[in-house]
Amino acid sequence: MAGTLIRPIIPSIMANLHVKLSDSLTLKNPVLTASGTFGYGNEFTDFVDLERLGGFIVKGTTLLPREGNPYPRMAETPSGMLNAVGLQNKGVHYFAEHIYPTLASLNTAVMVNVSGANMEDYMKVCEVLAPLDNVAAVEVNISCPNVKQGGMAFGTTCDGAASITKAVREVWPRTMIVKLSPNVTDIASIAKAVEAEGADALSLTNTFLGMAIDVERRRPYLSTITGGLSGPCIRPIAVRMVWQVAKAVAIPVVGLGGIMDARDALEFLMAGATAVQVGTANFIDPAATMKILDGIEDFCARQGVSDIHEIIGII
Repeated sequence: MAGTLIRPIIPSIMANLHVKLSDSLTLKNPVLTASGTFGYGNEFTDFVDLERLGGFIVKGTTLLPREGNPYPRMAETPSGMLNAVGLQNKGVHYFAEHIYPTLASLNTAVMVNVSGANMEDYMKVCEVLAPLDNVAAVEVNISCPNVKQGGMAFGTTCDGAASITKAVREVWPRTMIVKLSPNVTDIASIAKAVEAEGADALSLTNTFLGMAIDVERRRPYLSTITGGLSGPCIRPIAVRMVWQVAKAVAIPVVGLGGIMDARDALEFLMAGATAVQVGTANFIDPAATMKILDGIEDFCARQGVSDIHEIIGII
């Protein structure tokens, strides 16, 4: 049409989403998966491009195989779920021999969540993993509320958390993330104790200890009576804890707890998280991580954010 001004289409410039969890580990973007919700990664390849993720964390791995807790061990709750799976896995040697070869060539950060009943267990698991060069990091789980020994017992005191961190640091040569328990009164103090013993980064929060009762049958829904509460119901508390810890330590914080979409992830980033983990959402939509990453990219484009660090910790 004569006289009409035709505006050229200018392609949007993709924001730089690279973030660092340590001097030796840079992620291509801040979207990770939460341990226990993503299997070994291979189970999700029909829905997720694993190499597009910043990285993923495989299920909790122990020294010896674990059958986990008796059924029933999952229960739906308003805006969330309870689980008491109990770290079911085939052990670190099975991972090293059968799972690691299927993941070693991936162009993304493969991380292993490590748990144990005592300090020696944690150290031995990491000693088995150490020669596996393409395991980019371990996430030391001192926060699991679903096992009778270890786990949360180490993560509820400064001394316990510090002792596990120090022991793992002696045998693990690469990036070490320590996963903190939210079931404490002063999470910032525990975070600082862990930082002082050599943690490269922290992840929080793990699930909150919860309970649900079937009133018709007059008994708890879970075989273990209590379990870990996750999902959108815990997100505001998790965001608050990330904000507190990010102000208290100098190392990166990875935020998780009820992230269902990109806006949720952006809350954690703005509160001070360097990266985020997607957990319960994977059960509802196995492609959730891809949609969250798309949403973060779209937000940056709409807001004129050229680098993700422009919004990390702005609150």
